[in-house]
Amino acid sequence: MTQLDAGPSTGRAADTTGGGGGKGLGGNSVGLLGSAVIGVSTVAPVYCLTSTLGSTAGEVGLQMPAVFLAGFLPMLLVAFAYRELNKVMPDCGTSFTWTVKAFGPRVGWMCGWGLVIATIIVLSNLAGVATSYFWLLASEISNNASVAALDDNKAVHILTCLALIAAATAISYRGMTATKGVQYTLVGLQLVVLAVFVVMAVAKAGSADFAGTAVDFSWSWLNPFSVQSFGAFTAGLSLSIFMYWGWDTCLTANEETIGSDKTPGRAALIAMVVLVGSYLATGVAAQMIVGSGDKGLGLANPETSDNVFAALAGPVMGPTLGILLFLAVLASAAASLQTTFIPVARTVLAMSTYEALPASYARVHPKFRTPGRATITAGVATAVFYTVMTLVSEHVLVDTIYALGLMICFYYALTAFACAWYFKAELRRSVRDFTFKGLFPLLGGVLLSAVFIKTLVDMWNPAYGSGSSVLGIGSVFVIGVGLLLVGVVIMLVMGRRSPAFFRGEILNRETPVLVVEEP
Repeated sequence: MTQLDAGPSTGRAADTTGGGGGKGLGGNSVGLLGSAVIGVSTVAPVYCLTSTLGSTAGEVGLQMPAVFLAGFLPMLLVAFAYRELNKVMPDCGTSFTWTVKAFGPRVGWMCGWGLVIATIIVLSNLAGVATSYFWLLASEISNNASVAALDDNKAVHILTCLALIAAATAISYRGMTATKGVQYTLVGLQLVVLAVFVVMAVAKAGSADFAGTAVDFSWSWLNPFSVQSFGAFTAGLSLSIFMYWGWDTCLTANEETIGSDKTPGRAALIAMVVLVGSYLATGVAAQMIVGSGDKGLGLANPETSDNVFAALAGPVMGPTLGILLFLAVLASAAASLQTTFIPVARTVLAMSTYEALPASYARVHPKFRTPGRATITAGVATAVFYTVMTLVSEHVLVDTIYALGLMICFYYALTAFACAWYFKAELRRSVRDFTFKGLFPLLGGVLLSAVFIKTLVDMWNPAYGSGSSVLGIGSVFVIGVGLLLVGVVIMLVMGRRSPAFFRGEILNRETPVLVVEEP
């Protein structure tokens, strides 16, 4: 590796701030297909569908597919920002590193914190869903309803959840190669079972068994302007954005990917296309067979809306194949639980490498070439967070998912704006530079900022989320804003411990960078 001055004017696609193996990660561990699979896995499409199909239908009715498309648009625009920034800075710190280079250490630190805390929240939710489906699947296989009831026992639920978190942490600790091997199987299972569900749902939509619920397909389902109100649209959009979160794991693993400057960006775009195709097909098929009503099997029925596939598995796929749908949800949550450790551990690694966090988190395992301490810490934090929230709140999944949407919009929007600002001197060089480095990222950032602000206002109301409150303030607001404020406190503490980083002496736009020399 050699060093040269940083900045977009270098024209070196393989430049990386301190990366390219400079942190000790195992390079060239994942190719294009493996990277795309990891991106899809982190999003957990089957888990997202079963937990948000009903909620989205309840907000926007038959316009649910249109909202899926609307949520895809800002994600796609932001994906272009990630791709362009990764070309010149393929650093595992991604959003943290790039926003520091664009806006300075404090904005960059908070952007990194937004990613870290969002990941901890979603890890806890994934563990909870995986636990519930573990006992549900065991009940279906054993044909014993009392087995499923074990999940209602808090002690059993928490212990099972902790065991799954420990297993996922152990696999992530062993490196990208172990991660990739597990993911091929789990993601393949998810997509195959989802395809079978879609085909069977469409085929049965015209049968007598579903004569009372089936709805004929209409192209108006894809028209976002047909949503009954702006409030309903933004609520549905917030859920839709959550459903796409996680594709950026492709970029976080850039220093371990073959062709670190180009492959992760391409993998992210592939993952996005797979996701939007899966969501549209499943949403359309589900509406065609049971509609979006709030009675019976209707998607918006409040009794089943938080776990749609549990209600539809038997009626759509039959008792035997229906078990496969339970297995797919379990596989989806378990696979995402494991891969979601990638972004949080590597972001913490980068922040520690640049002295934004304690240096001990910059340690890389000598054999597995992974950020071992950061991975274990993320696992422990997830276990503690979920245990505490489960004991304190009966509606932990609902409230944390809604709070998660705030975090996602926060750090994605900052990253999008960072791209436009970092490349501002290049935007007049060509139409391509103006479009992909400026216009698209800026539009994506504006859209996500609008959702962030609207969500912030709405979640003040206790009716938002589970309906619980703290001193008259919505609990979702307390969780979301409170966690961001915790980040501010930690940043102030780190400012005293590591003043050089916060003075811009460790990482800034002019910081010398390392060039990755591919073997």
